[in-house]
Amino acid sequence: MPELPEVTALAEFVAAHAGGQQVAAFTVASLNVLSTYDPPPTALVGRTVTGATRHGKFLDVVVGPPPPGGPGPDAELHLVVHLARAGWLRWSDQLSPAPPKMGGPIALRLRLASGAGFDITEAGTKKSVAAAIVTDPRSVPGVARLGPDPLSLDVDGFAAALRGRTGRIKTVITDQTVLAGIGNAYSDEILHTAKLSPFATAATLTPDQLLRLYTATVDVLTAAVARTVGAGAARLKGEKRTGLRVHARTGLPCPVCGDTVAEVSFADRSFQYCPTCQTGGRLLADRRLSRLIK
Repeated sequence: MPELPEVTALAEFVAAHAGGQQVAAFTVASLNVLSTYDPPPTALVGRTVTGATRHGKFLDVVVGPPPPGGPGPDAELHLVVHLARAGWLRWSDQLSPAPPKMGGPIALRLRLASGAGFDITEAGTKKSVAAAIVTDPRSVPGVARLGPDPLSLDVDGFAAALRGRTGRIKTVITDQTVLAGIGNAYSDEILHTAKLSPFATAATLTPDQLLRLYTATVDVLTAAVARTVGAGAARLKGEKRTGLRVHARTGLPCPVCGDTVAEVSFADRSFQYCPTCQTGGRLLADRRLSRLIK
């Protein structure tokens, strides 16, 4: 799933490559991807892309007011996209003028007057990519529920965001209403850097542990943004993998201590950690593995 660093890089890529260009066509190729109908998709056509930004894991492509007599409101519009687990933005310097087939891997296509543009694609059969066309991104429910951006907080603001949270720290920092933009991969990296167990209770963190968690959050995300911004949309997935030390590295040696990276698995996801660095050498309970052993 694209997280804060990748969506930041995608926003900068779109702003740099599409900014100042007019939208020639916008096609919806998946029945359930668009959650709004007013303004209609046709309202994007003829408008000029003025930039792109990020809200948590949401990509926001901004287009200016319509040309004289154009459809839709006079205000700027926002194409807000959530890429979910298997979505991605695929850029092309020359898109086909033919619209994509319904029901295929392409959910949305935005083509510019130059012929360039991007497809929003989604792999697999479970379709979760969502998009909305709005005048205010905060009218998208997922955006409205977002907590603060972790890179916008000082240590006191970070502590305030976590205050009163009684869940496991892994669950808390990936809750988008608490901190916006951190997902499964970077939470693994943050907790490994902070030397904290994923099963530690957020409310019981000591001041030293909280400071380590804050510092690790800023360091890991800032380094990931630095690696990804400017890499180009096609290279971002590879850039993400090269920077990971424990996530998706089950069975490999921890680059810090050399212990074997362990995993806890659930029905549809898993997370990784280093027993020596994070849990005092203890393996965390893995219910799926325990059932297999029985």
